[in-house]
Amino acid sequence: MTPQTQTKPMANDAAPFAPGVLCDRQIRDLARREGMIEPFVETQKREGMISYGLSSYGYDARISDEFMIFTNVDSAVVDPKNFSSKSFVERKTDVCIIPPNSFVLSRTVEYFRIPKDVLVVCLGKSTYARCGLIVNVTPLEPGWEGHVTLEVSNTTPLPAKVYANEGISQFLFFKGSDACEVTYADRAGKYQGQRGVTLPRL
Repeated sequence: MTPQTQTKPMANDAAPFAPGVLCDRQIRDLARREGMIEPFVETQKREGMISYGLSSYGYDARISDEFMIFTNVDSAVVDPKNFSSKSFVERKTDVCIIPPNSFVLSRTVEYFRIPKDVLVVCLGKSTYARCGLIVNVTPLEPGWEGHVTLEVSNTTPLPAKVYANEGISQFLFFKGSDACEVTYADRAGKYQGQRGVTLPRL
């Protein structure tokens, strides 16, 4: 009996991306081919710092040294439809002190370019979460690009430190079953191509 010919499995680098969460190899490939993350760190950096870089199923982004610290010195009302920059004090520093029960806005060091068949979800790193610091970012939609504006809340009654140019949050990349019909770029989203820390817009 003639043995059946076995089909040689496709090499990992040539395999198409199936729907689901992307692994390290796939994230690396998109970073190289499409500039999805720039600058891109291919391995986890953690010695003496809060870790950042490529992980098994995500990417740990860094927070920049640009901070806008919330203050109520003028007794302003926070209005998302008419937001005043006077509600913040700007600082450029390696270590930001967030006042008790307050928050800061900053941005990622990395610039993201999201493919039109990928959705990205951001989660805060556990090191900060265990200190009562919560990172809030809405999903990065297909076709969006820019620095990610980060909101870091200090939920404790004590001042809290955030370290610039170190890890702040993990981004998870989900590939859809198909590319969407209308991307964030197609509909000219108001936060498209943002650089630096970006305040609310209507």
